[in-house]
Amino acid sequence: MASSPSITIKQVDNYKFTVDFGSLIPELLVDEAIPIGRGEGPFPEQLLVAGVANCLCASLVFALGKYKQDAQGVVAEATCAVERNAEGRLRITGIDVAISLGADAGALDRLDKVLAQFERFCTVSESVKVGIPVAVSVRDSQGVRLK
Repeated sequence: MASSPSITIKQVDNYKFTVDFGSLIPELLVDEAIPIGRGEGPFPEQLLVAGVANCLCASLVFALGKYKQDAQGVVAEATCAVERNAEGRLRITGIDVAISLGADAGALDRLDKVLAQFERFCTVSESVKVGIPVAVSVRDSQGVRLK
């Protein structure tokens, strides 16, 4: 049976909340961005993009590990496009995740197989893609685009 992660979120003041992940992890202070909130913590769009990017990076590390490959570190920069829909409401219309490996592509065996499958291991991005396009690119330590 799959796990059922849960959190508890509690209002502190206006748009500021604490997110309780459980007893092993400190609470996270979240807030809306200025001018709505005070910007004293990550805001919901950042949390969504962080979840997508984190899951993709972990999935890439997992896929590399299947072939006993060391990427010598993985770094990702993620952004999302926010636009108004026909009703004038703000919506996330796309997420872009640019992943960089610490190693040169030539030093990683079976990288083609890793790149062909790692996204499918990512629970979060594969779920989000149902409603929001997610674009993923991967570069090696020399900046060579691999995917």
